[in-house]
Amino acid sequence: MKGSLRLWATATAAGSARPLRPAQMALLPPIPLYRRLLRAHRMKLPLQERLLGDQYIKSEFRAHRDIENPVQIIGFLTEWQLYAQHIEGETWKGARMEREKIDKMSDQQIGQLYELMKAIRNQELEENDPEYNPDK
Repeated sequence: MKGSLRLWATATAAGSARPLRPAQMALLPPIPLYRRLLRAHRMKLPLQERLLGDQYIKSEFRAHRDIENPVQIIGFLTEWQLYAQHIEGETWKGARMEREKIDKMSDQQIGQLYELMKAIRNQELEENDPEYNPDK
């Protein structure tokens, strides 16, 4: 009982009424994170989603290979690690992107997100209508 009281006291932040922030997660280095992402896609996604996701991961990691700003590196690795956790836990289904993240995106990132959305919609249309041609 004594041990559980001590844990309870720690969990309530010494009587504070505000909720606790989740514990900081240790960031994976880029190569193990990259492998984890591809493994999560292989294990959790259907083939078409996996192919699209793998292509996107590979292009993003290549594009950010030469980044030297520590803040950008930490942000990049943090977001991809959160993504891996969502895929592995299957909490991504039906999830929406937070407005704050969208507001922080550059015009180029918004454009990439739009292109990704178009690719997904075209894929859905092709699956539902075999005669659909997006180039018409």
